[in-house]
Amino acid sequence: MEAVQADVIARYHALVGNEVYFLSGTDDNALKNVLKAEEEGEPVRSYVDRHAQLFSDLLKDLSVSNNDFIRTSADSRHARGAQKLWKAFKPEDITKKSYSGLYCVGCEEFKTDKDLVNGECPEHPGRKLEEVAEENYFFKLGNYQDRLIQAIETDTVRIIPTSRKNEVLSFLRGGLEDISISRSRARARDWGVPVPGDEGQVMYVWVDALSNYINALGYADEGDAYQKFWAAEESVRIHAIGKGITRFHAIYWPAFLLSAGVPLPTHLFVHGYVISGGQKMSKTLGNVISPTDFIKEYGADALRYFIVREMPVFEDSDFTKERFHEAYTGNLANGLGNLVARVMKLAETHLEMPIDRPGADDFPKEYTDSMDRYDINGAAHFVWGKIQSLDKTITDTKPFAVVKENPTEGKKLISEAVTELYKIAQILNPLLPTASEIIKRAILENKMPPSLFPRKEIV
Repeated sequence: MEAVQADVIARYHALVGNEVYFLSGTDDNALKNVLKAEEEGEPVRSYVDRHAQLFSDLLKDLSVSNNDFIRTSADSRHARGAQKLWKAFKPEDITKKSYSGLYCVGCEEFKTDKDLVNGECPEHPGRKLEEVAEENYFFKLGNYQDRLIQAIETDTVRIIPTSRKNEVLSFLRGGLEDISISRSRARARDWGVPVPGDEGQVMYVWVDALSNYINALGYADEGDAYQKFWAAEESVRIHAIGKGITRFHAIYWPAFLLSAGVPLPTHLFVHGYVISGGQKMSKTLGNVISPTDFIKEYGADALRYFIVREMPVFEDSDFTKERFHEAYTGNLANGLGNLVARVMKLAETHLEMPIDRPGADDFPKEYTDSMDRYDINGAAHFVWGKIQSLDKTITDTKPFAVVKENPTEGKKLISEAVTELYKIAQILNPLLPTASEIIKRAILENKMPPSLFPRKEIV
């Protein structure tokens, strides 16, 4: 879901003429990866390599248009940049001290009593917290409390939706404690980015991992991509994240950047989770759904359609096979797919030559307004409103009948329908890129395309 939502945002900005750098990747250096590899009896390196490849392959399968894919354990840009960021922290923001507390391996974070629900981490209920006592480096978050509040209140760092913004501000106003930003090399099993100048410590994964955003751009050498897409005053720096890691991106990461003198992100787009049948996905419950199964059966655009139109952007989203099939049949096979077949059959039969590409009108304001406020559902609903409107126009004007009695008028109606279909394909591009390109190519060649969304029987 997150990959598709981020791709929609990136493709939209490219569509309206902005230059876009779209980064994805994997945070490899978590302790939970080390523990899971040990549990499976596999070297950590091969374990993270294998799983990172699954994520990389999934992006391709989903037609995601990322420019880059960074691996935090396997990319020299990352290690060099993470260490540079650490060394750029103001000395007064760092202290080394002994600490003991409860650690959630799932979150990779020490927890205080106010973070827990019935003594458990709310993000990982049922998972026992680990009691840890060791000497680590700490970052004085409190030094940046007022500046963070001001940045978020004024939308210098704009958090979408407003409910997440208010959550972050409430947390900030409650006061900020120092956070541990390193782990002993022994507890980390010698896995992670070493702390500069202290070989006995590795960086806390959320210090190292967050820096990937700038490291992929060449922060270590302050190269051209970093200057253009991050350091430039006019650049727009967007993070698409799940609600469970808002604090890391809205508080810890900006504080690190302020300390290091690096520009802040400008937008944090926060989505909910995917659930199934009203419950969190769990192997125990047997309700885990593999996206690759749906892609193989229905195609990437079908899965993208369900995500962008049927799943609420900012709240938890229920995904079931039955809901997916119903949406596919009603709005893709019998909706968009049927419309394209109707229009292009008429064009191929009655228009003697390929039509010229329609002039690019300004994109509809309702569509761009939705996209600009990250309301992907709203943009998708607008596009499908256009699809339904064109379908109704064809039903009402009956060009298939008119062309037999009055060829000139009939061809005019067909040409108008083709032009409108092309405009629909243009604004469809961020949502369903493959279908968009197939439709545009069919129009330019005046040729019936293969069936976009063949009817399927639910299994």
